[in-house]
Amino acid sequence: MADAPGDLLTQLFTQKMPETVQDMREMLDGFAGLMNADLPEVGAFHPRVSAGDFTADVIVPKGEGPFPVLVYLHGGGWICGSPTTHTKLAHRFAEAGHLVFNVDYRMAPEHPFPTPFDDCLAAVRWAAKEAGSYGGDAARLAVGGDSAGGNLTAAVTAALAEDPVGPKVGAALLIYGVFDFAQMGGAMPPGMDAGPLAEAGGKLIDLMVGSYLGSDPGDDVMRDPRVSPIHVASKLPPTHVVCGTADPLVEQARALRSALEAAGIPHEYAEDEDMPHGYAQMEFLPASRPAIDRMIAFLERTL
Repeated sequence: MADAPGDLLTQLFTQKMPETVQDMREMLDGFAGLMNADLPEVGAFHPRVSAGDFTADVIVPKGEGPFPVLVYLHGGGWICGSPTTHTKLAHRFAEAGHLVFNVDYRMAPEHPFPTPFDDCLAAVRWAAKEAGSYGGDAARLAVGGDSAGGNLTAAVTAALAEDPVGPKVGAALLIYGVFDFAQMGGAMPPGMDAGPLAEAGGKLIDLMVGSYLGSDPGDDVMRDPRVSPIHVASKLPPTHVVCGTADPLVEQARALRSALEAAGIPHEYAEDEDMPHGYAQMEFLPASRPAIDRMIAFLERTL
């Protein structure tokens, strides 16, 4: 008998932690089938559209445009993940009427910082130019991402705010992202501070950070707004921040909320009780679809 979703989730968080980049990639790819089952119906799907150094899956909604546009930047610790691992989540936004560019940016360690950031910045510019070809309205442009993709989303949207000739981003979705590398490796959330798991999690964080920024990044790198966008929170567009309380990154989300409040940036903030990292993709969890629906409602109100 096939494993039930709950059993698979238990395996995901209790199995031997991955120790290498390849382990991470194989683990995430192994769960792609579960995360992407029963895809929502959309108008058209154009996989791996080339834009030079990167590609994107373009997902067109049903109906007639012009559609608001969402550029989606997948998570995976800057070392793994792809549009394929995030296909269903991207389809949910297209199902709701958004033209989605699900970006396959280059990743570390083969392509460390700043290449992932540069690719994502270029992807937003490219998507804004190409949106009309797929029925999109680039004047209603959002960028969103989860985990490492949340980090890249915040960094890219802040950078574009300073570009007088770049596309204007009207909204950002920041889904359990990393916003301050100085906070990486902090305390685990309640109930996850037992020795072996915390130790393994710390090694995993070291693997991701070391692959992306190098083994000993200096303070100038750690505070670079392309790395730690909390330092340029005042440049973010209207923003929706979401995280689960069982996620080690919940303190990052709370810190960004405080920075947005201090800067007077319009924002929404949501915490979902007892939800782990990655839960927006885990539709067998009760908070997943409501979280997605909140994000869609935010985009509808904001764009």
